[in-house]
Amino acid sequence: MFDKVKWCFFLIVLFNQNVSAQLPDFTEMVKSNGVAVVNISTTQKAPPEAENAPEELQLPEGMPPEMEEFFKRFLNEQGGGYVPRDTTSLGSGFIISSDGYILTNSHVVKDADEIVVKLSDRRELLAKAIGYDARTDVALLKVDAKDLPAVTIGEPNKLQVGEWVLAIGSPFGFEQSVTAGIVSAKGRSLPGGNYVPFIQTDVAINPGNSGGPLFNMEGKVVGINSQIYSRTGGFMGLSFAIPMDVVMNVVDQIKATGKAAHGWLGVQIQDVTRELAESFGMKKPQGALVSKVLPDSPAEKAGLQIGDIITEFNGQSIEASGDLPPMVGITPINNKATLKIIRQGETKTIDFKVGLLPDEVDKLADAKAAPKLPHNRLGINVIDLTDLQRETLQVAKNGVLVQDVGKGTAKDAGIQRGDVILRIQDNVIRNAADFEKIVKKLPAGKSVAVLIQRQGNPVFLAVKVEK
Repeated sequence: MFDKVKWCFFLIVLFNQNVSAQLPDFTEMVKSNGVAVVNISTTQKAPPEAENAPEELQLPEGMPPEMEEFFKRFLNEQGGGYVPRDTTSLGSGFIISSDGYILTNSHVVKDADEIVVKLSDRRELLAKAIGYDARTDVALLKVDAKDLPAVTIGEPNKLQVGEWVLAIGSPFGFEQSVTAGIVSAKGRSLPGGNYVPFIQTDVAINPGNSGGPLFNMEGKVVGINSQIYSRTGGFMGLSFAIPMDVVMNVVDQIKATGKAAHGWLGVQIQDVTRELAESFGMKKPQGALVSKVLPDSPAEKAGLQIGDIITEFNGQSIEASGDLPPMVGITPINNKATLKIIRQGETKTIDFKVGLLPDEVDKLADAKAAPKLPHNRLGINVIDLTDLQRETLQVAKNGVLVQDVGKGTAKDAGIQRGDVILRIQDNVIRNAADFEKIVKKLPAGKSVAVLIQRQGNPVFLAVKVEK
């Protein structure tokens, strides 16, 4: 009996040793790399006109944004005197060079009036934003310090699905929090992230982790933790990181010019379904189906046509439509590139010169033109839409583009520069002259429904015209 117990005990110890040997040990990696991970806090100051306003009504923390917005507008209409305070946010980042360059997400520090970086040794330093790139969600910061610990940049293209990865960040403000998981997939395409082939992991990421590093088992940074997919607002096992090859391409451009440029082909594309593949005589669903060719684009000049199926870009296979934009986006402007396409059952090769992706901000409101002071009753200036702006904003007809928003009821209601105003009450807005004529006739002291389009989505806003 004793021998049997002894033998069982031996087997249990052996099993535990085998399991322990298979699981990774992250302790040394955290010790050597945690010192290069920083906490980032930002402050965005309230508008000057709020400084002498009455005391702000305190709303409960954790209130859903749409409910908070409802109360703000209700109190404004009732004369409740809601006064915005300075807003703050938290995120993560990591040092990429000993002389003080730091990486984080653009959405962590964008529009901040003050950026404070807290190092692992508890020092707090003011940071300067060297540049942002909203399309890849990358921001480069700089602090005035020397001999800082820095991470080592890895190669995300060598990552394999199923490989262990580790994140360090400040979820909900809890600094130097470490979580681990595996690579779930590579090259993921997400809405609003067309120029990033995301790394998907099951590493626990929560608000505050944004901008922090994703390490491989060699202790090298392979990505910046950027987004999560969640139905609750918390971690649900789907986290996404920006690959470091994309990030460093942006960093090099920001250091050289202060901003990042992205390659442009000029097509609208969609996935090839099984049914579509059959109709095109393809053996399997593959490639990016061209549904629209934009005017004056590199695609139009190269002779691409609606119905073409792009299967390769510079020799790289296009399995799904989401594969193409990142490939084009990281290609240097004016470089020659080659597409392999299927057109009416035949395989063809098309050469084109990569264009510069239009900057929506510059296209929507010409920064070179001196802005006019808003003079109408809504306190906004509008301009007619050009053909290119209609293409970019997906506005087929009618509408005017908001160029400037001054103090007034429109700003209070939430109208922003870059919005397209489609209707005011029952009146369709055809052009800028139409807009000015209709605004003059609006009843004073009453709320009117204004239909705007923002980022392709229509929404009604209630605007009360001042007496």
